[in-house]
Amino acid sequence: MAEAERIVARLGFAKSCLREVGRLLRAAAASKPRGTIAESGTGAGVGAAWLDSGLGGGARLVTVERDEGLARRAAGIFVGDDRVSVLHGDWRLLERHAPFDVFFCDGGGKRDDAERVVSLLAPGGVLVMDDFTPSADWPPRFEGEADALRFFCLTHPALAATEVLTTPLTSAIVATRRS
Repeated sequence: MAEAERIVARLGFAKSCLREVGRLLRAAAASKPRGTIAESGTGAGVGAAWLDSGLGGGARLVTVERDEGLARRAAGIFVGDDRVSVLHGDWRLLERHAPFDVFFCDGGGKRDDAERVVSLLAPGGVLVMDDFTPSADWPPRFEGEADALRFFCLTHPALAATEVLTTPLTSAIVATRRS
């Protein structure tokens, strides 16, 4: 984690995983000790480092980043850890590694093909999506508009989902794919 946070500080990368979300990711990864864990949107590797901190000995993590420089830096963090693969490219590169026991959908997929994201989960698989602003409204709203992605996740028939407050100003969706 420390190496990823140093990279973030050096680059001034403002889109890194919050510590509160990181703790959630560590717990999700630890819940699947032999699982296949995925992340879309590696960034500088902070979220991947949190996932890695929860990986069991029989688990593996595959993460994808479309920015080549960020992917290369993130891959450097995990040199020597053969359980972790950092891919460079579109989020759809993850499809060949599915189904996932945990999927932190932080980049591609969540806004452009959320149904496909759900289909990549194994039965009992956990989906985590962050970067939401809490909403007391139903259906949920963001900046005065209906929040279609949040509504999709919270009402999808294949998911048992909830919204979790991660800080007073941020929330995440945590969902489990029904068997």
